[in-house]
Amino acid sequence: MSDPDGSIALQGSVWLTVGDENLGGAARIALLAQLAESGSITQAAKAVGMSYKGAWDAIDAMNNLAGEPLVERVAGGKGGGGTRLTPRGAQLVENFRLIEREHRLFIEQLRKQAVDLTSDYLLVRRMSMKTSARNQFLGTVSAIRAGSVNDEVELTLTSGLKLTAIVTHESVQSLGLIVGGQAFALVKSSSIIVVTEAEGSKFSARNALCGQIIRVQAGAVNTEVVIDLGHGLSVAAVVTNESAGQLSLEPGQTVTALFKASSVILGVPA
Repeated sequence: MSDPDGSIALQGSVWLTVGDENLGGAARIALLAQLAESGSITQAAKAVGMSYKGAWDAIDAMNNLAGEPLVERVAGGKGGGGTRLTPRGAQLVENFRLIEREHRLFIEQLRKQAVDLTSDYLLVRRMSMKTSARNQFLGTVSAIRAGSVNDEVELTLTSGLKLTAIVTHESVQSLGLIVGGQAFALVKSSSIIVVTEAEGSKFSARNALCGQIIRVQAGAVNTEVVIDLGHGLSVAAVVTNESAGQLSLEPGQTVTALFKASSVILGVPA
């Protein structure tokens, strides 16, 4: 934010991160707080100005990056069930509010000492980066199998699930990937194939994640399918409406998400 004279004033907000990935800031914490009060994703999303889909996307991302559920679904009750915060989710909301209060006092002290920040603002904008990949997983490198050109990297998530990525040997070196080091995997939802009857079948895709469909969101051309992998993790796939119809995809259905090792993009925390 700039002052009336055109100079830049120092502002700040609190973001929680896991590795180099954002777990959430004030908007996501507000969503959790509203959910705790209403027990309804629809009402909580409306209260914080999010779409229903945007709210679920945020919750899925927070659960994945936290390594344990912050929000859980409960059976029964009015309308057949609802959602609520887990004890860990409630603790996160309380701690965030305490941190945010201290952060405001800290920013106020910095504002009194800040000088001209206009040139720095342009530099920070150039350094900012976002990713379009729908699926983001944080884990530990558990194996690296070197090849003549490409290396196979195994990433173990906090839940114990393993992902395999194929990247160039040069990429492994430039990222500084080592066994025991942290890394995150990015997988586009369009790269994922949904299979309904995988038992007894063999596939060339190295990654096969089994789970239950928790959400099916149809669009004009494609359908987004979100699959619960357990332990607070989920994976989203985008399939054509025709494929969704042929497979009769619906919540509660057990499916397998397949994707090639070459479809996994690896990164490391800064």
